[in-house]
Amino acid sequence: MLVSSRVQDLLGRERALLGDVLGLLVGQGAPPDVVEGARVAVRALDEAFLLVVVGEFNAGKSSFVNALLGASVLPEGVTPTTDRIYVLVNGEVPGQMEATRDPFVSRLTYPLPSLEGVALVDTPGTNAIVRQHQALTEGFLPRADLVLFLTSADRPFTESERQFLSLAARWGRSVIMVVNKADLLETPEQKAQVREFVEAGARGVLGLTPPVLLISARAEQRGGDVGFHALREVLRMRLSEVERTRLKLLSPLGTVAELLAGEEARGAAARQTLAEDLGVLRELEARQRAHQESTLGELDGQLNRVNRLLSEFEVRADRFIDEKLRFGNLRGLLNARELEEAFRREAVAELPDAIDRQFGTMIDRFVEVNLGFWEDVQVFLARRQPESAVARTRFSYDRAALLEGIAGSAQQHLQTTTQTELARQLSRDAEDAMKGAVGGLAGGLGIGAGLGALIGASALDFTGGILAGLTLGSLGLFVLPNKRLQAHRQLREKVAALREALERIVRSEYGREQERADTRLRDAVRPFTQFTAQEQTRLNDAEQKLAALQLELQALRTEVQALAAPPSAAPSPPSAGGAAD
Repeated sequence: MLVSSRVQDLLGRERALLGDVLGLLVGQGAPPDVVEGARVAVRALDEAFLLVVVGEFNAGKSSFVNALLGASVLPEGVTPTTDRIYVLVNGEVPGQMEATRDPFVSRLTYPLPSLEGVALVDTPGTNAIVRQHQALTEGFLPRADLVLFLTSADRPFTESERQFLSLAARWGRSVIMVVNKADLLETPEQKAQVREFVEAGARGVLGLTPPVLLISARAEQRGGDVGFHALREVLRMRLSEVERTRLKLLSPLGTVAELLAGEEARGAAARQTLAEDLGVLRELEARQRAHQESTLGELDGQLNRVNRLLSEFEVRADRFIDEKLRFGNLRGLLNARELEEAFRREAVAELPDAIDRQFGTMIDRFVEVNLGFWEDVQVFLARRQPESAVARTRFSYDRAALLEGIAGSAQQHLQTTTQTELARQLSRDAEDAMKGAVGGLAGGLGIGAGLGALIGASALDFTGGILAGLTLGSLGLFVLPNKRLQAHRQLREKVAALREALERIVRSEYGREQERADTRLRDAVRPFTQFTAQEQTRLNDAEQKLAALQLELQALRTEVQALAAPPSAAPSPPSAGGAAD
């Protein structure tokens, strides 16, 4: 590589840019393989120039490499013989194998002056049965400074090759297209057709027309090939110190461009997901309001049924007063015990049991609707879990954990808030409330039985008070009609007071339980709401940093593209050290 103040400046700026990109990726919780890609790009600046040979397993890559080097360095065969990546460097000991940090990469030395300052990389064939081979090649591609893309004249530029070439384009790698086995093409017309076909295919993928050279490795090994001569001329120009320096500096920039594009896509996907999540929170709030309105609507209907029971009791009590408080029943009026028993039997009748059943129905329905709402919350949140558009980043893991937390709160509510427990809670709270409002209600009764007993006791209280003062001596002409009017009036007052107290107590209990459920939901959603706000801030900051890095990338790329050797530039000592170690 050329050593000049300008090159050193560009190298320093590239290192700084890669460091900033690595910091951004780590800070944004990018996937581990993406972060490692940035670290590899940093190390690549200190490696020898990597000339990487890629192609399908049957394109004759090993034969091509041996022909290019003019020596039998690599094994050849008709099956996928290369099961690892070989990094060939110039060395004194032929065939000396050195291990590297990567167990699938071997460093091989050979006395080859043509490799001075360059590491030639032979990769496993793509589109092979052994999928690991393709993974190895694709993983090494981002480290390449120049790619020799080998295809075969008998099957030029297949669909799988097109897909692989798109990876090289994605990473911004410079490519030379090499069509091997050109000796199979018998006429100049056939060669022209193949060349045009490969040029068109490569241009469609790369967006530019790379050099396309037709060669025959077999012919070169047997005495010489004109295509190989042309290839060596192209390589001589591409591997000159100026061009090699330019390509070496461009390679990490291509990696940076791909890494930033990936982070931009992940950020856009995360922002889209957050926008959708905000919609989810708004919809949860809307569902909660609809649930409250529905619950209150059902409560009105349930209370109407209770009021109907009280009205029916009121009709029976009116009839009892009219029948008993009259002169024709003077004997019955003098027996208070029989009168009370008759009132309980004829007026109160089945009221306590009917109220108990009605309140049982009311509580059952309330529990059913309330738990149904939490089941809907679970199902609704479950639909938000898939993240097809978001890579498995720290953002997605945190988001998934918080969504699971909300769903878990719903599940816990469903498991702990059973019908029996809620009914017991409502009955206990209602009983305590009635004790405070009316007084004298014995503990241990269900809400319906307790209210029925209270109604019966209250009714007997005012009836007994009216009837207790009646004696034969006090039954004047106007006493009974006045007593009857007084009894009707007090009955109305007592039933109205009971109806009002009952509705107040029940609505209060419904509201209290609804507030408990709302609090659970708010507490469960609060961490996710806070997370959403924090992520929006983080993503906005990352977007600004990303834009600044892309501007720096573009400026560096422009300067490197225009790089030329200054007149006084002195070449650095050639070295293949550091390659893939």
